[in-house]
Amino acid sequence: MKKLFVAVALVMGLGTSVAVANTMMNEVEVSVMVNEFTPVEVKDLPKAVQDAVAKAYPESSIKEASVEVAADGASKHYKLVLIGQSGTDTNETTVFFGEDGTEIKQN
Repeated sequence: MKKLFVAVALVMGLGTSVAVANTMMNEVEVSVMVNEFTPVEVKDLPKAVQDAVAKAYPESSIKEASVEVAADGASKHYKLVLIGQSGTDTNETTVFFGEDGTEIKQN
């Protein structure tokens, strides 16, 4: 008889914990802002970006450039399409740099 009361108490305890858990679930909404890159002339890139590309990718040249301005206008990120210079190397590589010349690694 004692086991029966313990079993009933456990079942009731589990039932109330599930009911409480169901009422505590919250809905979460995730919002991500994505700015667009705007094409710019290669000659208009900041000197820090041009120097960083020349140092990090000495065998490549910049084929295309575009800029993304942060929503608050405080920072800019540059998307560069590089093309190899060595004879048959025509592979394009896309790299990202901050306006201070720091390369931004993409995953």
